[in-house]
Amino acid sequence: MPNRATEITTIKPVRISYPHLLTPRKNDDGTPGKYGAMLLIPKENTADIKAINDAVEAARKEGVANGIRNAKSFQSPLRDGDGQKPRGGNYGDECKGCYVLNTSSKRQPILVNQKRQPIVDPNEIYPGIWANVAINFACFSMQANSGISCYLNGVQKVRDDEPLGGYVARAEDMFTVMEGEDDDLGL
Repeated sequence: MPNRATEITTIKPVRISYPHLLTPRKNDDGTPGKYGAMLLIPKENTADIKAINDAVEAARKEGVANGIRNAKSFQSPLRDGDGQKPRGGNYGDECKGCYVLNTSSKRQPILVNQKRQPIVDPNEIYPGIWANVAINFACFSMQANSGISCYLNGVQKVRDDEPLGGYVARAEDMFTVMEGEDDDLGL
């Protein structure tokens, strides 16, 4: 049950792209990076799309109540994957038929498997997995920028799928099993 109207406890399932869930992404300017991911939400998931739109509207109202200038007119962070990116250009093929929602967090989100056990193996997290996610929305206003952000609180990996963006290297595809002692192996 969400604590506030701006929180959604679980959206399920979404496809994860650009995951930074175990370590924060690195910023080019040397400032601390954030955790996060791009969520690809199938358009058929109308119940969760409505919940997102309701939470975004609640964040706008909260922003107005907190005196954030122009909060009423802030655009939703939910984007149409069949359309154009906010800064121009089309979304990739993986976004077709989906809504796109970029998330971030200064703190590492909870990251668990289907049995709610922590995921610590970086090989378990790659672009293309399906997950249930917990998110919340808030208005922000800084000197150079303002809007509505989507914060990623938790991720529950529910299934694997084809990696987005191509091939994921695996040891079994590159090497054979070697038998024998170190001396026999040419070491």
